[in-house]
Amino acid sequence: MTTISNSIASTAQSAQGGSSASSGSDIGSQINRITQQIKNLTQKLKDVANSSGEAEDKLKQQEMIQAQIKMLQAQLAQLQRQQAEEAQQKQAQNTVKAEGVNPPSAQHQVDIYI
Repeated sequence: MTTISNSIASTAQSAQGGSSASSGSDIGSQINRITQQIKNLTQKLKDVANSSGEAEDKLKQQEMIQAQIKMLQAQLAQLQRQQAEEAQQKQAQNTVKAEGVNPPSAQHQVDIYI
């Protein structure tokens, strides 16, 4: 049990440290890393279920792993939201502005009287 508990604790520490990394790191690589950690923890969850040992110890280990997976899923959702917002901002920046002979400005206004 201590081996699995230690590996779970180290996974949690690396996940927390990675998600709070500086904005200079690539969000896509963080998403890939967290996705891989979720896969690893899911495999550990299966291994614990199939391992020998007391049912109470196995249940505690499974609960710990499930808590880690939920935490990573929340971080993943946050990163995906952030990635979508950045993509939306890039798209807004790339939209074509109105151009022509007299582009819209404070100097080029038309007053219409009825």
